[in-house]
Amino acid sequence: MNIDNAVDNFINYIATEKGLSNNTILSYSSDLKKFIEYLDKSSVTDTKDIKTDIIVRFLKMLKKNGLSHTSAMRYQVTIRNFFKFLMKESVTKSDPAHILELPKRDRKLPDTMDENEINLILNAPSMLKDKKRYFRDKAMFETLYATGIRVSELVGLKLNDIEMTVGYIKVKGKGSKERLIPFGEVAKDAIQQYLEHSRQLYLKHNVDYLFLTERHNRFTRQGFWKLLKEYLKMLDIKKHISPHTLRHSFATHMLEHGADLRSVQLMLGHSDISTTQVYTHLNTEVLKQMYDKFHPRSG
Repeated sequence: MNIDNAVDNFINYIATEKGLSNNTILSYSSDLKKFIEYLDKSSVTDTKDIKTDIIVRFLKMLKKNGLSHTSAMRYQVTIRNFFKFLMKESVTKSDPAHILELPKRDRKLPDTMDENEINLILNAPSMLKDKKRYFRDKAMFETLYATGIRVSELVGLKLNDIEMTVGYIKVKGKGSKERLIPFGEVAKDAIQQYLEHSRQLYLKHNVDYLFLTERHNRFTRQGFWKLLKEYLKMLDIKKHISPHTLRHSFATHMLEHGADLRSVQLMLGHSDISTTQVYTHLNTEVLKQMYDKFHPRSG
């Protein structure tokens, strides 16, 4: 794959799937831009031609030019994560950055929205005059929050992945592992309304994807991210919210309302329960804030 295209795909991925902050995304973009400039000078234009030795020479060049240790480690993190993404997407068959050392750091608690903020997002399509878009966008938002699936999983849903009678969706997640996730009456009604009143208006070719764009094709991660940003602007929400924030909020709200950790792990599709446990830490933070606010001897 052309390196410029690979970088564009990676930046879109970390914005939509990982939900990283704008500052972090800008840092990744800046680091990779410098890396591409170095590759251009070495006449390397395709990802398959990037070898371990050229990455090492690039990092040595940065240090030779006076880059601080902290900044050097940031470049290593950027390049390592870039190639992990390319491996995940099957763009490359081997990882030339596997030797790079990554700094140990505490796991950052994910950004979430409270239930009032979630309701604002879920009800935002009602602000539209275009009923066709209203039914589609409402169904996408309700499905995403009702199930906690990733954006890539949402846009990849097909008609036969939806079991309307029993209220389940079938999702193929990381590593092509399939899982069944239940959804409630609100999401079920939103999907049904979309199928009855809207989807056929987007349908031009024989496309079996559930959610379609104005161009009669399936949504992309980038397309959904653009859609969400449009609604955030309409709602005048300045807080950093990405499509992945809805997934984090799903998990947090499930645990706050009494769901057990194992069930949330299965619905999120985490292979390791330690990944899901970050939400229990978040839940503890919320409890601590409530205690400090309401207990008469909290100090």
